[in-house]
Amino acid sequence: MIRIVIADDHPVVRAGLRALLDGEPDVEVVAEAATPDQAVDAAVRFAPELVLMDLQFGERTTGADATRRIRALEAAPYVLVLTNYDTDGDILGAVEAGASGYLLKDAPPEDLVAAVRAAASGQSALAPTIAGRLMARMRAPQVSLSAREIEVLALVAEGASNGEVAARLFISDATVKSHLVHVFSKLGVSSRTAAVNEARRLGVLRRGA
Repeated sequence: MIRIVIADDHPVVRAGLRALLDGEPDVEVVAEAATPDQAVDAAVRFAPELVLMDLQFGERTTGADATRRIRALEAAPYVLVLTNYDTDGDILGAVEAGASGYLLKDAPPEDLVAAVRAAASGQSALAPTIAGRLMARMRAPQVSLSAREIEVLALVAEGASNGEVAARLFISDATVKSHLVHVFSKLGVSSRTAAVNEARRLGVLRRGA
């Protein structure tokens, strides 16, 4: 039996996923979580085989943050990301945090169930479009930003100063400047605004991020 925790901040989404998965003979939903912290707590309390994780919860802590904490647990469950977002920043952040799979919410139900079984057994479960993006990054490493560089640039896109970025990420101002220098070099730009625009054009950052 595959024991699952569903982590999503939308009650209707959680209810729909529970209805779908509870209909499978080898799957049992043991808990639901509406926040990243609740997801980590449920992973500790219920010791599931898999956590089905959204990325955005309407708060500063993300699904990638929760994934990293869950994967650091003793006898850690696997994590399958289920989200609306398919930018390089989201994908890379989730994969580097330890997610075994990445699926979009518009996937057919049968694909989701198959991904749940694959991820719960330790196999990679990537949507074809996601796998394609990762392959593209491997083919063009010169324009691939690291997860931390993307995190810095996303905060810059929100209008944060270097000092505010440093405070949010618990790093020094000098480290922020170093990350931005690398970002500018990789993207072939010379300003923060140009870096944000180019990252959005390349699909590294979400539009409006």
